[in-house]
Amino acid sequence: MKKLLFVTLFSIFSIASFAQNTSQSYIEQFKDNAISIMHETGIPASIIMAVAMHESGNGNSTIAKKLNNQFGIKGNTRTVYYKKKRKVRTSYKKYDSVLESFNDFARVLTQRKQFSHLGDKFTQHDYKGWAKGIQRSGYCSSKKWSSQVIGIIKRYGLHELDSIPEPKQLAQNTEK
Repeated sequence: MKKLLFVTLFSIFSIASFAQNTSQSYIEQFKDNAISIMHETGIPASIIMAVAMHESGNGNSTIAKKLNNQFGIKGNTRTVYYKKKRKVRTSYKKYDSVLESFNDFARVLTQRKQFSHLGDKFTQHDYKGWAKGIQRSGYCSSKKWSSQVIGIIKRYGLHELDSIPEPKQLAQNTEK
């Protein structure tokens, strides 16, 4: 009886762990998008990845799964999705893809007045400055937010992404 219970529980936990993104799988899946956006906008890839990981729980949060919203960005209209057969109305934006969510985050940081000064103030290698600047500019209400984002960057070595050069194929395509 104990063996059967153990095997059943082990199977359930194994299936549950495969269904969720881990930090490493999330990084592998989206780091190239973050690097590409960094070269287009000057926002460090480490910031893009760490904020996405922090805000979406590595893509495992409900809004990340149901709305492709990796950053908790809100919109002007109500979005509807279903959670356990219940209709949920939310002000979070819905995106057609995760990449669209990443691009919108970059747009928010580069085009909204409250954040647009950060690109002039910090380089793509100053992830600490970006994290603190984003927090000071009102992106979040938590006083620990920037230290949590910086902690994610350090824990997973995401700052190394900030030094990766633009892929030659991408650079050649933009020159044409």
